[in-house]
Amino acid sequence: MLAMDALGPGRSVLAFDVGGTDIKSALFDVEGRVLGRSTTPTPLADPASAVTSMLGSIGRDLRARFPAVSPEAAGVVVPGIVDSERGVGVFASNLGWSDAPIRELAETAVDLPVAFDHDVRAASRAEHLLGAARGYDDAVVLVIGTGIAGSLLIGGRPHAAGGYAGEIGHMPVARGPECACGARGCLESIASAGSIARRYAERSGLGPDGAREVLERARAGDPVASAVWEEALDALATAVAMLAAVVAPQAILIGGGLSRAGDDLFVPLRARVDAMLSFHRRPELLPAQLGEHSGLLGAALIARELATGRTQPSDL
Repeated sequence: MLAMDALGPGRSVLAFDVGGTDIKSALFDVEGRVLGRSTTPTPLADPASAVTSMLGSIGRDLRARFPAVSPEAAGVVVPGIVDSERGVGVFASNLGWSDAPIRELAETAVDLPVAFDHDVRAASRAEHLLGAARGYDDAVVLVIGTGIAGSLLIGGRPHAAGGYAGEIGHMPVARGPECACGARGCLESIASAGSIARRYAERSGLGPDGAREVLERARAGDPVASAVWEEALDALATAVAMLAAVVAPQAILIGGGLSRAGDDLFVPLRARVDAMLSFHRRPELLPAQLGEHSGLLGAALIARELATGRTQPSDL
Protein backbone atom coordinates (compact mmCIF):
# COMPACT_ATOMS: atom_id res chain seq x y z
CA MET A 1 0.00 0.00 0.00
CA LEU A 2 1.29 3.44 -0.92
CA ALA A 3 1.88 6.05 1.75
CA MET A 4 -0.33 9.11 2.15
CA ASP A 5 2.59 11.29 0.97
CA ALA A 6 2.18 9.85 -2.55
CA LEU A 7 0.42 13.04 -3.68
CA GLY A 8 3.61 15.01 -4.34
CA PRO A 9 4.03 18.79 -4.70
CA GLY A 10 1.24 21.12 -5.77
CA ARG A 11 -1.34 23.52 -4.34
CA SER A 12 -2.26 23.32 -0.68
CA VAL A 13 -5.78 21.92 -0.20
CA LEU A 14 -8.19 20.47 2.31
CA ALA A 15 -9.55 16.98 1.61
CA PHE A 16 -12.65 15.27 3.03
CA ASP A 17 -13.79 11.69 2.40
CA VAL A 18 -17.32 11.41 3.81
CA GLY A 19 -18.63 7.95 4.61
CA GLY A 20 -21.73 6.61 6.28
CA THR A 21 -19.78 5.95 9.49
CA ASP A 22 -16.99 8.51 9.56
CA ILE A 23 -15.35 11.44 7.80
CA LYS A 24 -11.66 11.18 6.90
CA SER A 25 -9.97 14.55 6.60
CA ALA A 26 -6.54 16.08 6.10
CA LEU A 27 -4.70 19.23 5.09
CA PHE A 28 -2.16 18.80 2.27
CA ASP A 29 0.63 21.37 2.02
CA VAL A 30 2.45 22.46 -1.15
CA GLU A 31 4.91 19.57 -0.80
CA GLY A 32 2.08 17.07 -0.59
CA ARG A 33 2.70 16.39 3.08
CA VAL A 34 -0.35 15.26 5.05
CA LEU A 35 -1.11 17.39 8.09
CA GLY A 36 -3.65 16.66 10.80
CA ARG A 37 -5.15 13.57 9.23
CA SER A 38 -8.12 12.51 11.36
CA THR A 39 -11.32 10.47 11.43
CA THR A 40 -14.53 11.98 12.80
CA PRO A 41 -17.93 10.27 13.27
CA THR A 42 -20.39 11.26 10.56
CA PRO A 43 -23.39 13.17 11.94
CA LEU A 44 -26.59 11.63 10.56
CA ALA A 45 -29.28 13.90 11.99
CA ASP A 46 -30.30 16.46 9.32
CA PRO A 47 -27.42 14.93 7.35
CA ALA A 48 -26.66 17.36 4.50
CA SER A 49 -26.56 20.38 6.78
CA ALA A 50 -24.89 18.55 9.67
CA VAL A 51 -22.21 16.93 7.49
CA THR A 52 -21.24 20.15 5.73
CA SER A 53 -21.23 22.04 9.04
CA MET A 54 -18.88 19.38 10.37
CA LEU A 55 -16.59 19.90 7.35
CA GLY A 56 -16.47 23.60 8.19
CA SER A 57 -15.57 22.85 11.80
CA ILE A 58 -12.83 20.39 10.80
CA GLY A 59 -11.46 22.82 8.24
CA ARG A 60 -11.27 25.68 10.75
CA ASP A 61 -9.51 23.43 13.23
CA LEU A 62 -6.93 22.32 10.65
CA ARG A 63 -6.19 25.89 9.57
CA ALA A 64 -5.85 26.98 13.19
CA ARG A 65 -3.45 24.10 13.93
CA PHE A 66 -1.32 24.81 10.85
CA PRO A 67 -1.46 28.59 10.35
CA ALA A 68 1.52 28.62 7.97
CA VAL A 69 -0.43 26.52 5.45
CA SER A 70 -3.10 28.30 3.40
CA PRO A 71 -5.37 25.92 1.49
CA GLU A 72 -6.69 27.28 -1.80
CA ALA A 73 -9.56 24.81 -2.27
CA ALA A 74 -11.22 21.82 -0.68
CA GLY A 75 -12.17 18.44 -2.10
CA VAL A 76 -15.28 16.67 -0.81
CA VAL A 77 -16.16 13.12 -1.87
CA VAL A 78 -19.26 11.20 -0.79
CA PRO A 79 -20.96 7.86 -1.56
CA GLY A 80 -24.25 7.28 -3.36
CA ILE A 81 -25.48 8.84 -6.61
CA VAL A 82 -23.42 12.00 -7.12
CA ASP A 83 -23.87 14.62 -9.84
CA SER A 84 -20.48 16.31 -9.62
CA GLU A 85 -21.24 18.84 -12.36
CA ARG A 86 -24.25 20.25 -10.49
CA GLY A 87 -22.64 19.70 -7.10
CA VAL A 88 -25.59 17.64 -5.91
CA GLY A 89 -25.79 14.52 -3.79
CA VAL A 90 -28.64 12.92 -5.76
CA PHE A 91 -29.18 10.06 -3.34
CA ALA A 92 -27.28 8.35 -0.53
CA SER A 93 -29.17 5.74 1.47
CA ASN A 94 -26.53 5.46 4.19
CA LEU A 95 -26.37 9.23 4.65
CA GLY A 96 -30.07 9.91 4.31
CA TRP A 97 -30.07 12.70 1.75
CA SER A 98 -31.77 13.24 -1.60
CA ASP A 99 -31.00 16.01 -4.13
CA ALA A 100 -28.84 17.76 -1.54
CA PRO A 101 -26.76 20.78 -2.72
CA ILE A 102 -23.64 19.48 -1.00
CA ARG A 103 -21.09 21.57 -2.90
CA GLU A 104 -22.92 24.82 -2.22
CA LEU A 105 -23.37 23.98 1.45
CA ALA A 106 -19.74 22.88 1.78
CA GLU A 107 -18.40 26.04 0.13
CA THR A 108 -20.31 28.14 2.64
CA ALA A 109 -19.17 26.01 5.57
CA VAL A 110 -15.50 25.66 4.58
CA ASP A 111 -15.20 29.17 3.06
CA LEU A 112 -13.23 27.84 0.09
CA PRO A 113 -14.00 26.76 -3.47
CA VAL A 114 -15.07 23.09 -3.30
CA ALA A 115 -14.49 20.28 -5.79
CA PHE A 116 -17.18 17.67 -5.28
CA ASP A 117 -17.38 14.08 -6.52
CA HIS A 118 -18.29 10.47 -5.81
CA ASP A 119 -15.90 8.73 -3.42
CA VAL A 120 -15.03 5.77 -5.65
CA ARG A 121 -14.85 7.93 -8.77
CA ALA A 122 -12.33 10.14 -6.99
CA ALA A 123 -10.52 7.04 -5.73
CA SER A 124 -10.25 5.79 -9.32
CA ARG A 125 -8.51 9.03 -10.29
CA ALA A 126 -6.06 8.51 -7.45
CA GLU A 127 -5.40 4.92 -8.56
CA HIS A 128 -4.91 6.14 -12.15
CA LEU A 129 -2.43 8.87 -11.24
CA LEU A 130 -0.74 7.37 -8.18
CA GLY A 131 -1.63 3.69 -7.84
CA ALA A 132 -2.24 0.43 -9.65
CA ALA A 133 -4.03 1.96 -12.67
CA ARG A 134 -1.02 3.98 -13.79
CA GLY A 135 -0.46 3.21 -17.45
CA TYR A 136 -4.10 2.18 -18.03
CA ASP A 137 -6.34 4.89 -19.48
CA ASP A 138 -9.29 2.51 -19.81
CA ALA A 139 -9.88 0.93 -16.43
CA VAL A 140 -12.53 -0.04 -13.91
CA VAL A 141 -12.16 0.25 -10.16
CA LEU A 142 -14.30 -2.05 -7.99
CA VAL A 143 -14.45 -1.59 -4.22
CA ILE A 144 -15.89 -4.74 -2.65
CA GLY A 145 -16.82 -4.47 0.99
CA THR A 146 -20.20 -4.44 2.68
CA GLY A 147 -21.51 -3.49 -0.77
CA ILE A 148 -19.89 -3.10 -4.19
CA ALA A 149 -19.11 0.31 -5.65
CA GLY A 150 -17.45 1.00 -8.96
CA SER A 151 -16.01 3.63 -11.25
CA LEU A 152 -15.21 3.71 -14.98
CA LEU A 153 -12.16 5.43 -16.43
CA ILE A 154 -12.44 5.90 -20.19
CA GLY A 155 -9.56 7.58 -21.96
CA GLY A 156 -8.13 8.47 -18.57
CA ARG A 157 -11.25 10.38 -17.52
CA PRO A 158 -13.99 9.31 -15.14
CA HIS A 159 -17.30 8.57 -16.84
CA ALA A 160 -20.14 9.72 -14.58
CA ALA A 161 -23.37 9.99 -16.65
CA GLY A 162 -24.89 12.38 -14.15
CA GLY A 163 -23.76 10.17 -11.29
CA TYR A 164 -25.45 6.97 -12.48
CA ALA A 165 -22.47 5.29 -14.17
CA GLY A 166 -20.39 2.77 -12.26
CA GLU A 167 -23.21 1.05 -10.38
CA ILE A 168 -21.51 -2.28 -11.06
CA GLY A 169 -22.74 -3.70 -7.77
CA HIS A 170 -26.25 -3.55 -9.20
CA MET A 171 -25.54 -5.33 -12.47
CA PRO A 172 -28.01 -8.25 -12.73
CA VAL A 173 -25.89 -11.40 -12.83
CA ALA A 174 -28.41 -14.02 -11.62
CA ARG A 175 -32.13 -14.60 -11.05
CA GLY A 176 -31.82 -13.99 -7.32
CA PRO A 177 -31.49 -13.26 -4.44
CA GLU A 178 -33.33 -10.02 -3.78
CA CYS A 179 -31.00 -7.05 -3.35
CA ALA A 180 -31.43 -4.24 -0.83
CA CYS A 181 -32.02 -1.92 -3.81
CA GLY A 182 -35.24 -3.81 -4.61
CA ALA A 183 -33.99 -5.64 -7.71
CA ARG A 184 -33.08 -9.32 -7.90
CA GLY A 185 -29.77 -10.96 -8.72
CA CYS A 186 -27.57 -7.90 -8.33
CA LEU A 187 -23.85 -8.60 -8.13
CA GLU A 188 -23.76 -6.97 -4.69
CA SER A 189 -26.36 -9.40 -3.35
CA ILE A 190 -24.10 -12.38 -4.16
CA ALA A 191 -20.47 -11.26 -4.21
CA SER A 192 -20.02 -8.45 -1.69
CA ALA A 193 -18.27 -9.30 1.55
CA GLY A 194 -21.47 -8.53 3.41
CA SER A 195 -23.59 -10.82 1.24
CA ILE A 196 -21.05 -13.67 1.43
CA ALA A 197 -21.28 -13.64 5.23
CA ARG A 198 -25.05 -13.24 5.17
CA ARG A 199 -25.66 -16.03 2.65
CA TYR A 200 -23.47 -18.41 4.62
CA ALA A 201 -25.34 -17.60 7.83
CA GLU A 202 -28.70 -18.19 6.14
CA ARG A 203 -27.66 -21.60 4.82
CA SER A 204 -25.64 -22.88 7.76
CA GLY A 205 -27.36 -21.32 10.73
CA LEU A 206 -23.96 -20.10 11.93
CA GLY A 207 -22.88 -16.51 12.37
CA PRO A 208 -19.50 -16.03 10.65
CA ASP A 209 -17.25 -13.12 11.53
CA GLY A 210 -17.39 -11.71 8.03
CA ALA A 211 -16.43 -13.02 4.59
CA ARG A 212 -12.91 -13.82 5.77
CA GLU A 213 -14.24 -16.53 8.08
CA VAL A 214 -16.41 -17.94 5.28
CA LEU A 215 -13.29 -18.25 3.12
CA GLU A 216 -11.40 -19.91 5.96
CA ARG A 217 -14.24 -22.42 6.38
CA ALA A 218 -14.22 -23.06 2.64
CA ARG A 219 -10.48 -23.77 2.75
CA ALA A 220 -11.14 -26.22 5.61
CA GLY A 221 -13.64 -28.15 3.51
CA ASP A 222 -16.96 -26.74 4.71
CA PRO A 223 -19.28 -27.52 1.75
CA VAL A 224 -21.70 -24.66 2.52
CA ALA A 225 -18.88 -22.12 2.72
CA SER A 226 -17.36 -23.53 -0.48
CA ALA A 227 -20.66 -23.17 -2.32
CA VAL A 228 -21.16 -19.58 -1.16
CA TRP A 229 -17.58 -18.64 -2.12
CA GLU A 230 -17.84 -20.34 -5.54
CA GLU A 231 -21.12 -18.58 -6.27
CA ALA A 232 -19.50 -15.24 -5.40
CA LEU A 233 -16.60 -15.97 -7.76
CA ASP A 234 -19.00 -16.97 -10.54
CA ALA A 235 -20.98 -13.77 -10.12
CA LEU A 236 -17.84 -11.62 -10.13
CA ALA A 237 -16.54 -13.41 -13.23
CA THR A 238 -19.84 -12.78 -15.01
CA ALA A 239 -19.68 -9.08 -14.16
CA VAL A 240 -16.05 -8.82 -15.30
CA ALA A 241 -16.89 -10.58 -18.57
CA MET A 242 -19.76 -8.14 -19.15
CA LEU A 243 -17.44 -5.22 -18.54
CA ALA A 244 -14.89 -6.71 -20.95
CA ALA A 245 -17.56 -7.06 -23.64
CA VAL A 246 -19.11 -3.60 -23.19
CA VAL A 247 -16.36 -1.31 -21.90
CA ALA A 248 -13.22 -3.30 -22.88
CA PRO A 249 -11.06 -1.97 -20.04
CA GLN A 250 -7.33 -2.63 -20.05
CA ALA A 251 -7.45 -3.30 -16.31
CA ILE A 252 -9.96 -3.94 -13.55
CA LEU A 253 -8.76 -3.02 -10.07
CA ILE A 254 -10.35 -4.63 -7.05
CA GLY A 255 -10.10 -2.95 -3.67
CA GLY A 256 -11.99 -3.10 -0.41
CA GLY A 257 -12.04 -5.85 2.18
CA LEU A 258 -12.59 -8.72 -0.23
CA SER A 259 -9.39 -7.88 -2.15
CA ARG A 260 -7.42 -8.98 0.90
CA ALA A 261 -8.34 -12.56 0.01
CA GLY A 262 -5.38 -12.36 -2.40
CA ASP A 263 -4.79 -15.43 -4.54
CA ASP A 264 -7.95 -17.08 -3.22
CA LEU A 265 -9.82 -14.36 -5.09
CA PHE A 266 -7.63 -13.35 -8.01
CA VAL A 267 -6.37 -16.74 -9.24
CA PRO A 268 -9.78 -18.45 -9.67
CA LEU A 269 -11.38 -15.19 -10.85
CA ARG A 270 -8.80 -14.80 -13.62
CA ALA A 271 -9.33 -18.42 -14.69
CA ARG A 272 -13.12 -18.03 -14.79
CA VAL A 273 -12.95 -14.80 -16.77
CA ASP A 274 -10.47 -16.25 -19.23
CA ALA A 275 -12.77 -19.21 -19.86
CA MET A 276 -15.75 -16.92 -20.52
CA LEU A 277 -14.10 -14.64 -23.09
CA SER A 278 -13.16 -15.32 -26.71
CA PHE A 279 -12.05 -12.45 -28.98
CA HIS A 280 -12.49 -9.85 -26.24
CA ARG A 281 -9.76 -7.73 -24.74
CA ARG A 282 -8.84 -9.54 -21.53
CA PRO A 283 -8.50 -7.04 -18.72
CA GLU A 284 -5.69 -7.31 -16.22
CA LEU A 285 -7.24 -8.16 -12.84
CA LEU A 286 -5.21 -6.32 -10.21
CA PRO A 287 -5.48 -5.42 -6.53
CA ALA A 288 -5.90 -1.71 -5.89
CA GLN A 289 -2.88 -0.11 -4.21
CA LEU A 290 -4.10 2.92 -2.29
CA GLY A 291 -6.47 1.12 0.07
CA GLU A 292 -8.28 3.21 2.64
CA HIS A 293 -6.37 6.32 1.53
CA SER A 294 -7.72 6.35 -2.03
CA GLY A 295 -10.80 8.49 -1.37
CA LEU A 296 -8.88 11.12 0.58
CA LEU A 297 -6.14 11.27 -2.05
CA GLY A 298 -8.81 11.54 -4.74
CA ALA A 299 -10.42 14.42 -2.86
CA ALA A 300 -7.06 16.18 -2.68
CA LEU A 301 -6.47 15.64 -6.41
CA ILE A 302 -9.78 17.16 -7.50
CA ALA A 303 -9.25 20.07 -5.09
CA ARG A 304 -5.84 20.73 -6.64
CA GLU A 305 -7.36 20.69 -10.11
CA LEU A 306 -9.89 23.26 -9.00
CA ALA A 307 -7.19 25.39 -7.36
CA THR A 308 -5.10 25.44 -10.54
CA GLY A 309 -8.07 26.57 -12.61
CA ARG A 310 -8.81 23.28 -14.30
CA THR A 311 -12.40 22.12 -14.30
CA GLN A 312 -13.46 18.92 -12.64
CA PRO A 313 -13.48 15.87 -14.89
CA SER A 314 -16.75 15.56 -16.77
CA ASP A 315 -18.42 12.87 -18.79
CA LEU A 316 -16.97 11.95 -22.16
